[in-house]
Amino acid sequence: MLQQQIAPESLDEVQLLFPDPWPKKRHHKRRIVQHEFVALVASRLGAGGRLHLATDWEPYAEQMLLVLNGCSLLANCADAGGFIDIDALMARRATRFQRRGERLGHRVRELLFRRH
Repeated sequence: MLQQQIAPESLDEVQLLFPDPWPKKRHHKRRIVQHEFVALVASRLGAGGRLHLATDWEPYAEQMLLVLNGCSLLANCADAGGFIDIDALMARRATRFQRRGERLGHRVRELLFRRH
Protein backbone atom coordinates (compact mmCIF):
# COMPACT_ATOMS: atom_id res chain seq x y z
CA MET A 1 0.00 0.00 0.00
CA LEU A 2 2.77 2.47 0.91
CA GLN A 3 4.58 1.81 -2.35
CA GLN A 4 1.64 2.03 -4.73
CA GLN A 5 -1.23 3.91 -3.10
CA ILE A 6 0.38 6.62 -0.94
CA ALA A 7 1.99 9.51 -2.78
CA PRO A 8 5.49 10.65 -1.79
CA GLU A 9 5.56 13.42 0.83
CA SER A 10 1.82 13.16 1.48
CA LEU A 11 1.60 11.94 5.09
CA ASP A 12 1.81 13.99 8.28
CA GLU A 13 2.35 11.06 10.63
CA VAL A 14 2.80 7.31 10.66
CA GLN A 15 2.40 5.33 13.88
CA LEU A 16 3.72 1.81 14.26
CA LEU A 17 2.77 0.71 17.74
CA PHE A 18 3.93 -2.64 19.12
CA PRO A 19 4.80 -4.48 15.92
CA ASP A 20 5.58 -8.18 16.22
CA PRO A 21 9.13 -8.38 17.65
CA TRP A 22 9.91 -11.78 16.15
CA PRO A 23 12.13 -12.55 19.16
CA LYS A 24 13.98 -15.58 17.75
CA LYS A 25 17.24 -14.63 16.01
CA ARG A 26 16.41 -16.67 12.90
CA HIS A 27 13.17 -14.66 12.51
CA HIS A 28 14.66 -11.16 12.82
CA LYS A 29 14.51 -10.83 9.03
CA ARG A 30 10.70 -10.76 9.37
CA ARG A 31 10.66 -7.66 11.56
CA ILE A 32 8.90 -4.79 9.82
CA VAL A 33 11.36 -2.13 11.01
CA GLN A 34 14.16 -2.66 8.51
CA HIS A 35 16.16 -0.11 6.51
CA GLU A 36 14.01 -0.51 3.36
CA PHE A 37 10.73 -0.06 5.26
CA VAL A 38 11.95 3.02 7.13
CA ALA A 39 13.23 4.59 3.89
CA LEU A 40 9.84 3.98 2.27
CA VAL A 41 7.92 5.48 5.19
CA ALA A 42 10.28 8.47 5.29
CA SER A 43 9.69 9.08 1.57
CA ARG A 44 5.93 9.21 2.19
CA LEU A 45 6.20 11.72 5.03
CA GLY A 46 6.00 15.38 4.16
CA ALA A 47 8.45 17.93 5.55
CA GLY A 48 8.05 17.89 9.32
CA GLY A 49 6.10 14.64 9.19
CA ARG A 50 6.53 12.29 12.14
CA LEU A 51 7.23 8.59 12.50
CA HIS A 52 6.19 7.30 15.93
CA LEU A 53 7.05 3.78 17.05
CA ALA A 54 6.58 1.90 20.32
CA THR A 55 7.57 -1.52 21.59
CA ASP A 56 7.91 -3.35 24.89
CA TRP A 57 10.60 -5.69 23.57
CA GLU A 58 13.96 -4.13 24.51
CA PRO A 59 16.12 -5.84 21.84
CA TYR A 60 13.68 -4.72 19.15
CA ALA A 61 13.65 -1.18 20.56
CA GLU A 62 17.44 -1.06 20.20
CA GLN A 63 17.24 -2.35 16.62
CA MET A 64 14.54 0.21 15.77
CA LEU A 65 16.70 3.02 17.13
CA LEU A 66 19.70 1.83 15.13
CA VAL A 67 17.70 1.53 11.90
CA LEU A 68 15.96 4.89 12.32
CA ASN A 69 19.22 6.66 13.13
CA GLY A 70 20.55 5.27 9.85
CA CYS A 71 17.91 7.03 7.77
CA SER A 72 19.23 10.36 6.49
CA LEU A 73 15.71 11.73 5.90
CA LEU A 74 14.76 11.46 9.58
CA ALA A 75 15.88 13.25 12.74
CA ASN A 76 15.38 11.91 16.26
CA CYS A 77 13.07 14.11 18.35
CA ALA A 78 14.40 12.82 21.68
CA ASP A 79 16.58 15.28 23.56
CA ALA A 80 19.44 12.83 24.03
CA GLY A 81 19.00 11.17 20.64
CA GLY A 82 17.53 8.02 22.12
CA PHE A 83 14.03 7.18 23.24
CA ILE A 84 11.21 9.62 23.94
CA ASP A 85 9.80 9.98 27.44
CA ILE A 86 6.53 8.08 27.32
CA ASP A 87 4.76 10.67 29.50
CA ALA A 88 5.38 13.29 26.83
CA LEU A 89 3.50 11.15 24.28
CA MET A 90 0.56 9.93 26.27
CA ALA A 91 -1.81 11.90 24.11
CA ARG A 92 -2.46 8.48 22.61
CA ARG A 93 -4.33 5.77 24.46
CA ALA A 94 -2.49 2.72 25.73
CA THR A 95 -2.87 -0.21 23.35
CA ARG A 96 -3.82 -3.73 24.36
CA PHE A 97 -0.24 -4.81 23.65
CA GLN A 98 1.14 -1.99 25.78
CA ARG A 99 -1.04 -2.96 28.71
CA ARG A 100 -0.01 -6.61 28.32
CA GLY A 101 3.68 -5.70 28.23
CA GLU A 102 3.35 -3.52 31.30
CA ARG A 103 1.54 -6.33 33.14
CA LEU A 104 4.50 -8.59 32.31
CA GLY A 105 6.91 -5.98 33.66
CA HIS A 106 8.29 -4.95 30.26
CA ARG A 107 9.53 -1.41 29.76
CA VAL A 108 7.73 0.42 26.97
CA ARG A 109 10.09 2.26 24.60
CA GLU A 110 8.86 5.07 22.35
CA LEU A 111 10.63 6.51 19.36
CA LEU A 112 9.70 9.71 17.57
CA PHE A 113 11.46 10.87 14.41
CA ARG A 114 10.71 13.87 12.21
CA ARG A 115 11.26 14.20 8.46
CA HIS A 116 13.74 16.96 7.51
